[in-house]
Amino acid sequence: MMTHFQKLGNPSILKWVSSYFVENQQKMGSFHIPQSQNPRLYTTKGSVLSQRCYGEDGVRIPRATLKEAQTALLEYLHSTRSIQFVDAENMSKNSPHFLRKLLKKFEIVKDVRRSMSRFLRYHPINEFEPFFESLGLKPCEYTPLLPRDLLFLSDDCLLLENYRVLCEFGVERNKIGQIYKKAVQVFQHDFGVLLLKLQAYQKLGLSQSFIAKIIVYSPHVLTGDIDIKFIKVLEILNGLGFDYAWIKEHLSEKEFYNWSMIFRVLKFFREMGCSGELGGLISQHPLLLFEGSSGRVLSLIAFLLKFGLRMDRISSMFLQFPEIQVSHFVSNIIRFFLFFQEIEMEVDEIGKIVCSYPILLGSCTLKKTSSLLHDLNVGKKRLCKYIQENPQELSKWGMGTRVRPLPDSGEGLESQKLKTKFFLDLGYGENPNMLKKAFKVFRGRGGELQERFDTIVNAGLDQEDVSKMVRVSPQILNQSKALIQSKIDILVNELGFPLSSLILFPSYLSYTTQRVRLRLAMYNWLKDQGKAEPDLALSTIISWSDKIFLSQCVNNHPSGPQVWEDLKAEFTRDK
Repeated sequence: MMTHFQKLGNPSILKWVSSYFVENQQKMGSFHIPQSQNPRLYTTKGSVLSQRCYGEDGVRIPRATLKEAQTALLEYLHSTRSIQFVDAENMSKNSPHFLRKLLKKFEIVKDVRRSMSRFLRYHPINEFEPFFESLGLKPCEYTPLLPRDLLFLSDDCLLLENYRVLCEFGVERNKIGQIYKKAVQVFQHDFGVLLLKLQAYQKLGLSQSFIAKIIVYSPHVLTGDIDIKFIKVLEILNGLGFDYAWIKEHLSEKEFYNWSMIFRVLKFFREMGCSGELGGLISQHPLLLFEGSSGRVLSLIAFLLKFGLRMDRISSMFLQFPEIQVSHFVSNIIRFFLFFQEIEMEVDEIGKIVCSYPILLGSCTLKKTSSLLHDLNVGKKRLCKYIQENPQELSKWGMGTRVRPLPDSGEGLESQKLKTKFFLDLGYGENPNMLKKAFKVFRGRGGELQERFDTIVNAGLDQEDVSKMVRVSPQILNQSKALIQSKIDILVNELGFPLSSLILFPSYLSYTTQRVRLRLAMYNWLKDQGKAEPDLALSTIISWSDKIFLSQCVNNHPSGPQVWEDLKAEFTRDK
């Protein structure tokens, strides 16, 4: 039986997950999905060179040449450099990239073995290169790890000592490179320390073969004191009926395992009420624990908690979890969330859908928003309403599916009728060509156009005057009601112009407030300096191009250009 450790006090799991979400929410928009790769097959029993007889340039290197190069390197490392025979043999047999590179550096006069031996006598090599390659690392992996000021392995006695401890403990040589890559601290332990750490895990009931495997997947268990959370995870999994063979089967060298986080997920599942079904859940979906050290699971839980999903509903969701990678599931939900934002759905409506249909959202990889709007032939406002009324339809809009346009709701025809009435009231007449031009000029639904028109009237202008304004500058109705109200308020209450100014210059409503404020600030400064006409029309000040405004106004004062640039920077900053 494994030794049981005293329980450690923890704050509320809900509070912890909430804080985790705050710290990691910026990372939730994108989840890397690792691609499967073929393992690197190195072995000390035979040479990989016998299977790799081609150089990087595609030119075939004779097998005999490679065998002689192996022998020459072995003799050099063992006889000249005094590296233990088994280590030298492993380096010579399992460093094909290094050997090919070495063969290109000298001219083969008679035989490879003699030529290489002569070359090595006068050209010492960086022994760390074949050493790291023989441990299973590719050149692109070990190059950043090479010591800057060392060439000989004997100069790093702690590296060699800890390497040999691992070998003697039963760790495969071609896996040790992964340990070095993930946790170089393991190879910096003082003499005897690493062996004591390994023995400490054995005393807790772990077999030597299991430890030898686990440290390849999770070498950080050897960097500090005994990893108690690692031991607790093993205890929980053993208690659920999972043996060490099952655990090893579901671990990967490509992952980094944070056992503290995995322990928290197991604890969270228990507190959610999954205790009875936890074994079945993990058996069916082991990646909930082991993919990304459960980080994606915690992100998902935090995300759902933020939207108000109850603990029992989260528990139920995991018990129904689909056959899909956790990273894909989380990525799909985030994709839907961003889609809802892009179509301008209200936050409370997003929350209702996320809480009601998490399995649906996580199981479907949604098409791009632009593609959906095009395929459905619908606007954002109607799409939001349609989704709220038919949330199950979301499952039909995934990648690779054919999306058909939504059925006509009749709103388009009603909007066209309202537009036509609006244009007739403005005096466009029933001439089809006139109406056709009006439809091209005015953007928005019929009801929206009338609402915008009424906003200008309600500001205090006569309806007939507003009709004339619209006929002169029809584009002023292509802005929202709120924006029109804001621009009128700035004109009257901030800039001090009478409302009647709009009748003479209706295009004012088409210009940005930044442009208006900048031009008038510059004009007022020039007036104060006596360098501008005192009664220049608003339309002139605003509608002039930048080039004309600079020549006619700004350049009238020596400091004008600098003041202009300062004002532009100020208004850009306040935008």
